[in-house]
Amino acid sequence: MFKKIEFLGFIAVLVIFTSSCSDYQKALKSEDVKIKYDMAESLYNEGKYTKANRLFEQIMPKYAGKPQGERVVYMYADAAYKDEDYYLAAYQFERFATSYPRSQKAQEAAFYSAKSSYMLSPKYSIDQTDTYEALDKLQNFINNYPDSEWLPEANEMVQELTLKIERKELEIAKNYSKTFHYKASIKSIDNFLVDYPGSELKEEALYVRLNASYELAINSYEYLVKDRLLQAQEAYQELIEDYPNTQFSEEATEINESIEKELSKRS
Repeated sequence: MFKKIEFLGFIAVLVIFTSSCSDYQKALKSEDVKIKYDMAESLYNEGKYTKANRLFEQIMPKYAGKPQGERVVYMYADAAYKDEDYYLAAYQFERFATSYPRSQKAQEAAFYSAKSSYMLSPKYSIDQTDTYEALDKLQNFINNYPDSEWLPEANEMVQELTLKIERKELEIAKNYSKTFHYKASIKSIDNFLVDYPGSELKEEALYVRLNASYELAINSYEYLVKDRLLQAQEAYQELIEDYPNTQFSEEATEINESIEKELSKRS
């Protein structure tokens, strides 16, 4: 008896599913915009965003300039975001904010356009073009909506993305040292310290500069060694003055002892 009930239940679900799919296919092929709209909205409300957007794509041009157009464009952008299609979401939310600047949803659209771009930001070791674009959008949002309820989240995303850019720059400097391009490493760190004076990576940057400065000195022609050792010693002093209890204390002390030893040979 129970097996029969289970079987009938399965058949009922299958019929409903088949009917639903059939209705969706009919809507896709229909020439009636209202049928497409109703089906798209229904699918959107059910969380079936990929299917909904196939229909929204078809009907958006038909609703351009009409009262329903605002709702269609918003649902299309929101469905893309919830479907994790962030490239599409970023573009469509931005389009919405530009097309409907007086809409009650304009601020929300501007935020989610920026957040979609944030979601596209890759790990720091990869090209950061998307990260810079996200930062630009987030900063524009912060400037345009300083009292927004989304301001704290926007600021957090800016901080996270900025740190990612800083890490990228610092790793470039470190890689210069690893490939024995010490001058380039030092120059990169100098630029880093100017561009990001308050970075939480500053301590590490100062240590990288110290190490690169020392390596440059001891691998120089003899007539350059003393001056470059003195520059390395200055780099050590800056690290210790800014960070008396630096996490790089052991390594930095060892480098400084080597600097003093090399200088004593040339006094």
